Amino acid sequence: MNGVNKTMYIPLYGKAYVSRRGILLQDTKAEQIWHAEGFPLKGKASSKWLAFYMGMRSAVFDNWLLAQLREAPDAVVVHLGCGMDSRIERIGSGFQQWYDIDFPEVIAERRRYFTETEAYKMLPADIRESSWLEGIPEHVPAIVLLEGVSMYLTTQERNRLMEQLTSHFSSVKVLMDCYTIMAAKASRYKNPINEVGVTQVYGLDSPDEINLTFVREHALTPQSLIDQLSGMEKHIFKSVFAGSFSRKLYRLYEYEA
Repeated sequence: MNGVNKTMYIPLYGKAYVSRRGILLQDTKAEQIWHAEGFPLKGKASSKWLAFYMGMRSAVFDNWLLAQLREAPDAVVVHLGCGMDSRIERIGSGFQQWYDIDFPEVIAERRRYFTETEAYKMLPADIRESSWLEGIPEHVPAIVLLEGVSMYLTTQERNRLMEQLTSHFSSVKVLMDCYTIMAAKASRYKNPINEVGVTQVYGLDSPDEINLTFVREHALTPQSLIDQLSGMEKHIFKSVFAGSFSRKLYRLYEYEA
């Protein structure tokens, strides 16, 4: 498994960690997979601070998805770069059709822990290509999640992906986290993903660089989630990981078409 694919173990560890702590996410599947896989993480990749960040990010994506499904229960859910995420189980129900898409070796790993149903499919594919869309009905509304994915796509690849989505579906809602250009440059030297051999990532400095209609920016670390931390952890996390400096590195954008 290459370096980019190995990055999936970083959020998996984070979700398993916060789930064991009983905060942010209830994710017993992440706990189960992490215990079984035992993938060795070191340095910042295994820090509790990053685990808190990963747990909060996933909770924000979960809450956004639930809100979108309430508004459009007939939409298909498309989770691009799903890794070993168990969002399908955390959300549970309320969707018509759900597609988890990732590289073939990642999907092969997922199949050890997740089972397809009529309403849930796993598609092995490189999302930079368009062939994966052939496995999803056309001209239907779609809710698309790109969590921890956009930073591995160039500007051209991101915009080509968005064009493919808008051409295939009748309407699209997208939630996507992004590095800034400054964060992408710094990531070559200091980023937890370096621990699994990844140094090349990409950023954007304006939501308008994506060729969809920008809706709004979301907080990656909302106060309601920070409040679930305890004592000094809450104070340190808010001061270091949720302030204005954090926004200079990492953003969360919602789009539609």
